[in-house]
Amino acid sequence: MKKGKYVLIIFLVFFFLILVTIVSFFYYEFRRPPAVKAHSYLELNLSGEILERATPNIFTAFRGIKPLSMYDIWMNIQKAKKDNRIKCLLLRLGYLQCNWAKINELREAVLDFKKSGKKAYAYIVEAPEFDKEYFLATACDEIILHPLGWLVVNGIGGYYPFFKKALDKLGIEAQFEHVEEYKTAYNTFTEEGFTPAHKQMMESIYGNLYTYYVKGLSESRGKSEEEIKEIIDHGFYQGEKALEAGLVDKLLFEDELENLLKERGKKLSKITHKQYSKIKPTSLGLNKGKKIALIYGTGPIHYGESVYQTMGSSTLARWIKTARKDKSIKGVIFRVDSPGGSAVASDVIWREVVLTKKQKPFIVSMSDVAGSGGYWISMAAHKIVAQPPTLTGSIGVIGGKFNLSKLYEKLGITSEKLTYGKMADMFSSFRGLTQEERDILKNEILWIYDRFLTKVAEGRNMNKEKADKLGKGRVWTGSQAKELGLVDEIGGLSKAIELAKKLAGIPLDEEVKLVVWPKKISFLSAFFGRMQARTKLHLDPKLQKFISTLQVLERGKIWAIMPFWIYPE
Repeated sequence: MKKGKYVLIIFLVFFFLILVTIVSFFYYEFRRPPAVKAHSYLELNLSGEILERATPNIFTAFRGIKPLSMYDIWMNIQKAKKDNRIKCLLLRLGYLQCNWAKINELREAVLDFKKSGKKAYAYIVEAPEFDKEYFLATACDEIILHPLGWLVVNGIGGYYPFFKKALDKLGIEAQFEHVEEYKTAYNTFTEEGFTPAHKQMMESIYGNLYTYYVKGLSESRGKSEEEIKEIIDHGFYQGEKALEAGLVDKLLFEDELENLLKERGKKLSKITHKQYSKIKPTSLGLNKGKKIALIYGTGPIHYGESVYQTMGSSTLARWIKTARKDKSIKGVIFRVDSPGGSAVASDVIWREVVLTKKQKPFIVSMSDVAGSGGYWISMAAHKIVAQPPTLTGSIGVIGGKFNLSKLYEKLGITSEKLTYGKMADMFSSFRGLTQEERDILKNEILWIYDRFLTKVAEGRNMNKEKADKLGKGRVWTGSQAKELGLVDEIGGLSKAIELAKKLAGIPLDEEVKLVVWPKKISFLSAFFGRMQARTKLHLDPKLQKFISTLQVLERGKIWAIMPFWIYPE
C-alpha cells in the first residue's frame, strides 16, 4: 500500500513539473514584446553553445532562458541596424562553443551593423583561450577589458588524439575501409599518429585559418601582420599589458562601462537579446514581401525523421518538397551545418535538392561545417556560399566496425554462433572481418565513391577526374574550396539571400520574407532531445560530438562523414 502511495506522489510531482514547464514554454513564446525606449542599446551576451536554429525547450523555458542561435542573433543585429531607437551595440563576450565560421559570420554582421553609423563595443571580463572570441571582438569600434581581466590570444592549434594503443590494451580492433588517403574519420582509432596525407591536410587547414586570422587582426587593430604574430606568440596579457599591446582600447569596471554608453551625455537604456528577440522584424520594415524558404539542416545525417539537433532524411526531404510545391515561395536557401553521416540518407536529401533546383533558385549557405555527407546534400545547388573558415569537401566514403572479441574474452563474455547465410554475422562485434569481407566492403565503398564523384562533377560542372583530385576524403576550408570550384561565393546568410533574390528576379533593395523550417521544435523532441543531451558524459566536446554521432549512425554501415578532431581551437 505504501509503495503505491509513493508511486502516486512521484507521478503527481512529475505531472506538475511537466505542466509548469509547458506553461513556461508557451509563456516564453507568446508573451507581449517589450517596449523599446527612444535611446537604447542592444546588449548581446554571447557565451556558451551557439546552435544554428534553437527554440526554448521545457528546461530552458522554465528558467526563462532561450538557447543562443545564429538565426536569432543575426536577425536581432539586422533589426538593430534599422531601428532608430537603438543607438549602439554591446557584445559581452565569454567562451563560445562554436567553430570559426559562425564566429566569422557574427563578425560580418557586426561590421554590417556599423555601416548604419552606429557604434559597436565589446566588453570582456576575463578571457582564457580566447582567439575565436577576440576575432569577433575586433569587429567593434572599441574593445574594453576589465582592469584585472586576463586576455589570452595565443594562436590556433592543439593536440590530435589517437586511441589505437588504448584500444589494443582493451582488446578492441577498429576495422574500417575508406576512400581514400585523406578520409581520416577513423584514423584516431586505427593509427598511433598522423599519416603523411592526414598531416598534410591538417597543416593546410590550420595554416590557412591562421593566415586569415592574422590578416583580420592586422586590419582591425592597425598593426602589421608581423606585429600581430609577435603579440600572438607572447600569448598572455592582463589589464595594462593588453592595453599597452594595443589589443584593447580601454580598461573599465562595470559602472564605468555604463558611463561610456551614452549619446550626447545621456545614458542609454539597455535592452537584452532575449527581450529584443520579441520585437517583430516586420515592425521595422524587415522580413516582408516575396517569400524565400530558409531550411536548416544541422547535425549528423541519418535515415528517417530528424531528432534533436540531427538531420533525418525523411524530414529534410519533406521540407524541401513542400517548399518546391509552394508557388508562393520564390527560392530556397538551405543552411547546412553537418559533418555528414549516412550515404543513403544524404542521397535522399540530394534528390530533393535536384528536383527543386529545376523549378526555383536553390542556394546553399554553409555554416561551421558542411563536409562529406554535408557536401553531398549541398553540391547540386545553383550556388554554394561558405565562410572562409568553413570546413567542407571531404568527398569520400568510409565503412566498417569495431571488433570486440578480445574485450569480450577479457571480460569473460562468451557466445555461440547461429547464422543462416555465409556472411550473416559480418558486422557482428564478436569477430573480425575476413579478408574476403574486407574486399567486399572496399568494393562497395568504391562504388559509392564513384557515385559521389559523378554527382560532384554534375553539380559543380567539372569532370570526374578533377572531382577525384579534389576528393579522396580531403577537407578544405571555405576559402580553399572557393578557389577550387567546390563553392561559389564567400559569405554568410546575408550573401545567400542576396543570391536568392538575384536568381529569383527580385530587386536587391527589396525586402523578402523568410519562411523558416523547422518552424518550432516539437515538445516531445525538445523533451527527449534535451534529456539525451543532459545525460552526456562530461567529456571533451569533440569526443562528446563523436559519441553522439555514432549513436545516431549505429544502424548504418557505410558513411560519408568527416573527421571529428579537425576543428581548430
